Amino acid sequence: MVAENLSFDFQTAQRIIFGSGSANQLGQLAAGMGKRAFWITIHRRAFHEGLEKGLISAGIQYQTTVIHGEPKLDQILELVNRAKKYQPDLVIATGGGSVMDCAKAVAALAVNPGDPLEYLEVVGRGKALQVNPLPVVAVPTTAGTGSEVTRNAVISLPQHGIKVSLRSPKMLPALALVDPILTMGLSPAVTATTGMDALTQVIEPYVSNRANAFTDLFCEAGIRKIARSLRKAYHHGNDLPAREEMAFGSLMGGLALANAGLGAVHGFAAPLGGLFEAPHGAICARLLPVVCRVNIQALKMRQPNHPALERYHRLAGWLVEDLNADVLDGIRWMEETCEELHIPPLREYGIRQKDFARVVENARKASSMKANPIELEDEELFQILEEAF
Repeated sequence: MVAENLSFDFQTAQRIIFGSGSANQLGQLAAGMGKRAFWITIHRRAFHEGLEKGLISAGIQYQTTVIHGEPKLDQILELVNRAKKYQPDLVIATGGGSVMDCAKAVAALAVNPGDPLEYLEVVGRGKALQVNPLPVVAVPTTAGTGSEVTRNAVISLPQHGIKVSLRSPKMLPALALVDPILTMGLSPAVTATTGMDALTQVIEPYVSNRANAFTDLFCEAGIRKIARSLRKAYHHGNDLPAREEMAFGSLMGGLALANAGLGAVHGFAAPLGGLFEAPHGAICARLLPVVCRVNIQALKMRQPNHPALERYHRLAGWLVEDLNADVLDGIRWMEETCEELHIPPLREYGIRQKDFARVVENARKASSMKANPIELEDEELFQILEEAF
């Protein structure tokens, strides 16, 4: 038996509040951080009226910005300039992972001096933030990314065909306010892609080469709940218990990945998302069973005593709710779930086989790839893309 890793350095949001109806506290809680809020959100939905009333009753002035899609650098820089002019005391984010990332980036870049590009990875110098960002109140309205408790913001640069990160422990939100009721209006398609992203983000940290006993607790809890509730939430969008478990599982993924890393699924998702207009969750969903199977094959061939193999076995048991399940039963469960949730193949997003070499080259450089349980060879990376194609 290989000893588990009992060492860890854990960081997360300053405060996390979870529960149905908890968003009603937004105004009261935000008031403790200031009186002027820069509010970044998705298209207006029914919940906005209640949140606005809460802010108004708490005496908070706010300027609202609605964003669509994943945050692009030009959009981020425009919002940074608007925030500087408005001079808010805090930034509020209500939406999915894209909104959370956008808000964290704006909160950081609005107060740090110099060229914003200097703070970005890959295209900049990855310069450390000099000034603490504005406090961020993160209110997720999807159960997917867990970005409300992570320390980075993913930013798209379409002109370069890549996504880059702005990353710092200082970017952890001041408050993560997770109310599952806010996810009740999600369409089945969005429930599917964000839910599979959430599942990926509790599986990859669990088998990561940076996994530890503390993050394992979050992963197991998240895997069990998502496995039990994802299909329910997809078919019955108003099933509140299922939505609660999905929101909880997503939160667990954010806590885990921020401290144990991810793996090859996200290693591929970054360059694929940068090169093609494809939803991040859909890419992760399509890749997840393939990457797990290739990882298992590689481990058995090159490192048959690796502890990740036992982890994949336990994972299968949690997914199918049978601790005696074979490791491949877990892969079949993932494949069947993708089919039931109508997850399309990669080719549906304009990806072509001639693009594989560039994708593999960029994926090798991705930070997530470094946490994969085993270093995959080029042949295996191409195999993943072929099978997901």
